[in-house]
Amino acid sequence: MPNPAYRAEVERFLLYLAAERGLSVHYRESARQSLMAFVDWCAEREWALDRITLERLTEYRRHLRERGLLDSSIRVATVHLRIFFRYMHRRRGLPTDPAALLESGRMIRNIPETLSAEAVNRLLSSIDPADVPYGCRDRAMLEMLYGSGLRVSELVNLSPDRVDWDEGYLRITGKGNKTRFVPLGGVAAKALRCYLEHARPKLLREGRRATVLFLSNRGQALSRDRILQIIKKRAKEAGLPENVYPHIMRHSFATHLLENGADLRVIQDMLGHADLATTQIYTHVERKRLVNTVRRFHPRGRRED
Repeated sequence: MPNPAYRAEVERFLLYLAAERGLSVHYRESARQSLMAFVDWCAEREWALDRITLERLTEYRRHLRERGLLDSSIRVATVHLRIFFRYMHRRRGLPTDPAALLESGRMIRNIPETLSAEAVNRLLSSIDPADVPYGCRDRAMLEMLYGSGLRVSELVNLSPDRVDWDEGYLRITGKGNKTRFVPLGGVAAKALRCYLEHARPKLLREGRRATVLFLSNRGQALSRDRILQIIKKRAKEAGLPENVYPHIMRHSFATHLLENGADLRVIQDMLGHADLATTQIYTHVERKRLVNTVRRFHPRGRRED
């Protein structure tokens, strides 16, 4: 059994994550599981929190690896430990922060899947906005996913009052309840106006109000799964061979911006990434462009077979 004092500190820390950091229930549950596993491990060795050292934390990471955890899972557990001990040191009087020098470990990021600009155009142009209400609705949804780089959860929860038509912006509440302002492109704005004027009134049930922007045939909010089904159906109708899903539109948004010269920090702001390192998964595009530039313009840049 873990020491009750350990458990109390973890629960207090989780309240801090909710109240002051604004982190989601999903994140807090993940932190609870990994920290309680650490608490169990410490209890078996009868180690108090003020007796935890960098060496003991490193030993714990070895323990996780010996248990067969993936590197990505070990990295997540390490991040939780670092945030927890920083909190304990700064807020709860722990004399030192043993995790301050604990390395997170190298994280291997997969290059994100994207669609080419031609494939995106083919997908979007295949949806007829004159098909009211569903073609008009689906065209607006996909134009916004691609044109503003929204997460599907952000699209699901978007309400009409979050659209600033005068300034051409969307006010998005993303992860951690953080608000950001995302430009609404001209094409997406036109598709959205079409939806609001012609399709949404047909989807609204008489006598009922809906707080969300995009509605189902029952006049209710679309679920994430339903949006996935719609996108896959539309991609199939467009004859696209690629696996198309909501997040690939977001990846394509960021990648195409970078390909056309947008600054990485601007893309970070539009995507709502707290850390620039998260946005840097798209820099493979920049490296590829640099290689192609050298091969094209440098006297000795061409490959010799």
